[in-house]
Amino acid sequence: MRSLLCAAGAAGMVLYAAAGPAAADEPDGFKISDARITESSGLAASRAHPGVYWTHNDSDDGPYIYAVDAASGRTVATVTLRGIGAPRDVEAISIGPDGNVYIGDIGDNRDGTWDHVWVYRFPEPKRLRDATVNAAQFTVKYADGPRDAEALMVHPKTGRVYIASKKQGGGGALYEGPQRLTTSGVNTFRKVSPIDLWVTDGAFSPDGTRLALRSYFGGRMYRWQDGRPKDIGSVGVPIQQQGESVTFAPDGRTLMYGSEGPGSEVEPTGLTDDQLPESAKGDGPGEGHPAPGGSSNGGAGAGSSGNPGDAGAQPSFGKGAMVLLGATALVMVLRKLVRRRD
Repeated sequence: MRSLLCAAGAAGMVLYAAAGPAAADEPDGFKISDARITESSGLAASRAHPGVYWTHNDSDDGPYIYAVDAASGRTVATVTLRGIGAPRDVEAISIGPDGNVYIGDIGDNRDGTWDHVWVYRFPEPKRLRDATVNAAQFTVKYADGPRDAEALMVHPKTGRVYIASKKQGGGGALYEGPQRLTTSGVNTFRKVSPIDLWVTDGAFSPDGTRLALRSYFGGRMYRWQDGRPKDIGSVGVPIQQQGESVTFAPDGRTLMYGSEGPGSEVEPTGLTDDQLPESAKGDGPGEGHPAPGGSSNGGAGAGSSGNPGDAGAQPSFGKGAMVLLGATALVMVLRKLVRRRD
């Protein structure tokens, strides 16, 4: 039996060696340990503090934003927003190129009947400590009437704010805010593209060339071109209790997925091929430029079907062949040892 276990262990190391290198490049996942965070509904990688992610509860919590250290899962700062009304249904968080954190109080538990929602904005703190900060409050309406939404994204180059509504089956859409938000009147968001996904969150890549949108069980990746999304296929989404949030890791090569619930986990998924932002490929054209030689329908690993459950982050053929070879070797060794014992 000992020789059998040794052989299995050796073959297992072959499998690990074949599959390991790509996983080693990904940021680690983490568990949110703060007992106050029971409905983490949005997620944003800090720009000022590497390894820190900002999050918030869904509703019935108050004007609180939490900074969570990915290395420990502990909350390292709690920010209390001052100068805004009582939050109603906070669903999303994003960080803009101006160094401000944007909060989307954009959910609608009445299924799209509130005539307005709000966006809050405050400067990302330079020091991580508990603090109360003044926040700006922006009133938001949609040009085509009320919508239920859970995804707010700020483009990292232009600073423009976008909201994705939640309804699927032809009713979901991406909405664009004014070039600059104002606190003195209504900010009207206008539809720029249909989105056929039950969107629970979204994020722009750090270079602004990709937009990721997720649902409870699936996700899509879009190339951002001339201020519009071009669908390039599905992306892998981990199985979670209630998939609510997504953000790009600072490297741009990994999506970090979050879920609701006490002690919820944030899980990484690596991107490949056409899913990768242009800067992560090394050629890095600016916002609004297509990938050199790329097509709007995506490349290998992006997936071409409309099924949001398709896994987009697939390993390369060579790596898959190595894993298959290792598995075959494991089976052959185990069979030979079983025959010897017989």
